[in-house]
Amino acid sequence: MPQPSAQVTAAEISRIAGVTRATVSNWRRRYDDFPAPSGGTESSPLYDLEAVRAWLASRGHASAANPSEELRTTLRLHARSSGGGTSDLLLLVLAAAGRSPEELTAATRLPDADLSARAERDAAAVADAVPGADGVHFKAVDAAVLRALYACVRDEGDQAALGVLAERELEDSAASGAYQTPAPLADLLARLIPGTPVRVFDPACGSGTLLAAAARHGARELYGQDSLPVQARRSAVSLMLTAPKAAVTVRADDSLRADAFPDLTADAVLCNPPYGVRDWGHDELAYDPRWAYGVPARGESELAWVQHALAHLTPGGYAALVLPPATASRASGRRVRAELVRSGALRAVIALPVGASVPLHVGLQIWVLQRPEPGGPERKSVLFVDTAEAATGAAVGPGGTAGPRTRGGGRSASLDWAAITTRVLSAWQAFTAAPDAFDGEPGVAHAADVVDLLDEVVDLTPARLVRASRAEVDPAELSAEVDATRRDLVRAAKSLGRAAGYDDWSAAGPSAREWRTATASDLARGAALTLLRTAPESGHGRGEGDGAEGGPLRVLTGADIARGSGPTGDPAELRGETAPVIAVGDVLVRAVASGGGPMALVAGEEEAGALLGPHVHLFRPDPARLDPWFLAGFLGAEDNIVGASTGSTVLNVSPGRLRVPLLPLEEQRRYGEAFRRVHELRAEARRATRLAEETARLLSGGLTGGQLLPVWGDGTATPTARTRSGDSPR
Repeated sequence: MPQPSAQVTAAEISRIAGVTRATVSNWRRRYDDFPAPSGGTESSPLYDLEAVRAWLASRGHASAANPSEELRTTLRLHARSSGGGTSDLLLLVLAAAGRSPEELTAATRLPDADLSARAERDAAAVADAVPGADGVHFKAVDAAVLRALYACVRDEGDQAALGVLAERELEDSAASGAYQTPAPLADLLARLIPGTPVRVFDPACGSGTLLAAAARHGARELYGQDSLPVQARRSAVSLMLTAPKAAVTVRADDSLRADAFPDLTADAVLCNPPYGVRDWGHDELAYDPRWAYGVPARGESELAWVQHALAHLTPGGYAALVLPPATASRASGRRVRAELVRSGALRAVIALPVGASVPLHVGLQIWVLQRPEPGGPERKSVLFVDTAEAATGAAVGPGGTAGPRTRGGGRSASLDWAAITTRVLSAWQAFTAAPDAFDGEPGVAHAADVVDLLDEVVDLTPARLVRASRAEVDPAELSAEVDATRRDLVRAAKSLGRAAGYDDWSAAGPSAREWRTATASDLARGAALTLLRTAPESGHGRGEGDGAEGGPLRVLTGADIARGSGPTGDPAELRGETAPVIAVGDVLVRAVASGGGPMALVAGEEEAGALLGPHVHLFRPDPARLDPWFLAGFLGAEDNIVGASTGSTVLNVSPGRLRVPLLPLEEQRRYGEAFRRVHELRAEARRATRLAEETARLLSGGLTGGQLLPVWGDGTATPTARTRSGDSPR
């Protein structure tokens, strides 16, 4: 029986055509032959997909959607004949990842029946690798989805395809609260585990980000569990692709209520558990043997996860968990916290800046724990680290406007993860090497005695404990640091004033200028530029980014572009991927429009020779046809980024859909010079802001900590005489 044509929304039409939704609305009003709605409602009409495609083709609008967007749309439009959702397709990603680009291209060109048979054989060949995988069946009606999946794996990599499939299945299951742990945070948690643990467990593994980080640092046995079956399947497949040498075991169920690994003792546990869950099994688990440090209160699910992690560690093994800040101070958790401190199980509490992970409006914490060893050394102190000052400032969105509000209501910050990681690891490594001799760093890190922590509230908030250590700063040293920072600020302010003096522009006239544009895909087809990306290796050779001896050791990340820091990424994150080497004049665009800072950057000497990070698009223009600063200015424009992106809370940029005006090279250069001046202005403003914040922080801390005194009108720096004469308030 022939299948009815699928229906699409106006938003999907805009993605197919590579235009904004406003353009689609204009088409509907201006053209009488635009397809009439075939379903939906008056406020949310649906259109026949084939009729829309025919109308677009008649006007020369080829599809501008990237492969992952094509897969996303095709999944929504085509119901699976077997009713198996996306589970079988996850297996197919695992199989397709082992095929060469030529083989995947050949598969997309097969007739529908042959393609479905080929896909069924491919998926069945790897079914044994995923525990619990059932028989795989595809039919000819699935051909459109299969073609889109093969094309996505070929052009954007297996992880992009996995992300789309998991996103679709999460929508189908009406699941909420599933967020991926940011890669820099996952890497930090893995590095907090001393030594090289072989067996690592994540009882709330989600998409497997933490286990993948553990594998990059040497773990060879990976165990995971997640309450959402789609996340468990995604995690299993993703880990098999990113850590092919590791033994992967993932199960789907509620870890607290139905522990799938009751006898597992791991060398390390990494976990970013769900927060604020009251229905976690408090009543039915009241006598559970895992609660060795006290039965968690109903509102303390986080302390249940902490004890679950400790129960799965070998004696002496470490756990690192991401927890909300209330866990450190809520009255209902005081007794459990006290026992964790008294027993020596709690080793460190690390405060992260706001925006480090979802929920972005909350400053989360990392708790590092160690299972006590029978007869082991007495642990007399707990390390507290405060990284709240690592944020580079308020977020700004593409083009310099205020950044998008997060789902939690706050604004995400652009974080210097390199500074955060260095600050945390330096303190942690010094503390673990000699806990009793650890001096700390005033205002940043402090080792608190266990006896001092066991008061009536057992408040383990790092800011409170670290702040008390600021009194240890030498007054003369702080005064000298303030003077040096203030002089740097004065110089930066002068540079900012010079950059702000640029006024070489004029009004366009009574109306804004209009021009013809072309997409980046069109320019690439015309050889005006080359679009490069970091992608999984095809298996036929080593990539530039796999740490080959003598190769580049720096990686440029999206966060580096946002904060203008230069390359700070870890090459270890590119294992198994081929990464292009950046050259002077390349235009680099962030792949995810979240947080703040500029979206685009022209590579200079500082970036040249670095490897391209996994979430950055590289545009290499032909200098005889495109000026790089002109290209970067328009590619990174706010309207352009929004029009070429998908998503709501986080925008994923489709590079081929970005548009560039078609202007003569000489005119491009005039625009390019203006954009270069704008870049200098932003860089100087960022430097001045950073120095102003640092100067204010040092001054405020010195005044409140007693190291600095305000000078009186007569030039004295001591108020003693005035206080004695009765001038102090009563």
